[in-house]
Amino acid sequence: MAQQEEKVFVRGVSVPQTAPGAPSVGVVLEGGGFRGMYTAGITDVWMERGFTATATVGVSAGATFGCNFKSLQIGRSLRYNKRFCADPRYASLRSLITTGDLFNKKFAYGRLPWELDVFDVETFQANPMRFTVVATDIETGEAVYHDLELGQEDDIEWIRASASIPALSRPVHLEGRKLLDGGTADSIPFDWMLSQGYDRCVVVCTQDGSYRKQPNGLMPFLKVWLHRYPKLVELLANRHLRYNDQRDRLSRLESEGEVFVIRPSEPIVLPTVVKDPELLQQVYDLGRRDAEATFDAMMAYVR
Repeated sequence: MAQQEEKVFVRGVSVPQTAPGAPSVGVVLEGGGFRGMYTAGITDVWMERGFTATATVGVSAGATFGCNFKSLQIGRSLRYNKRFCADPRYASLRSLITTGDLFNKKFAYGRLPWELDVFDVETFQANPMRFTVVATDIETGEAVYHDLELGQEDDIEWIRASASIPALSRPVHLEGRKLLDGGTADSIPFDWMLSQGYDRCVVVCTQDGSYRKQPNGLMPFLKVWLHRYPKLVELLANRHLRYNDQRDRLSRLESEGEVFVIRPSEPIVLPTVVKDPELLQQVYDLGRRDAEATFDAMMAYVR
């Protein structure tokens, strides 16, 4: 991290200010549903130790939980997920059947951030870090990269779009597009981050180093269910090939010193919906341990 020349306080919270002339740092946060608790553990340690970034891009869970890296809310992702993971108002088959969304729009993206565990909009706006989310345009098959600046309702809708799982969510309509999970088009957007011209790139993955994605066994069902969106079906059918290629290219860039990668030091295996708070705590704790173990090496890379 660059040295901080001055401090700006919002509601008593010190907002990081990068010193002039320091290397710019782009951070990439992979998604992965509740594996995002791993990322939350990492970013919480980073915030506790004063590390910030010039820009962060989050996909799916990397967006839903990563936004707290910009709002500087240490512990928030773990806190509300442990509190509500077993609550059917948050994520459930009942919500899917009655609303078309596994993760309930009114509760998970409405009451929760504005009433039950309030998102710090003021700090989000004051933090100079650029924060970008990725969604997939299901009609064109293109990845859509959108900067969030205000942290208000419209930005939360972009986060919801980034995290809306195909077949388990209704398309999110924004700016004339129909959007779903950003990981479908760009699972680990390090290529996009590198194209932005920042001096350093730190990538947080949510699968361990040995992981290889397999073909989607639900493709026969998805082809029928999503037949109106052939570009989306094509993306889903080939996602394992593109994902494994991304991982291979990321490893090459890492070996060349072009990026710094943090991966789980052990496999993380979770269901789509986790009802046991202790499982979330375990994944979060793994993230914290890996963040501590890699912190000095990461700092040497970003300086």
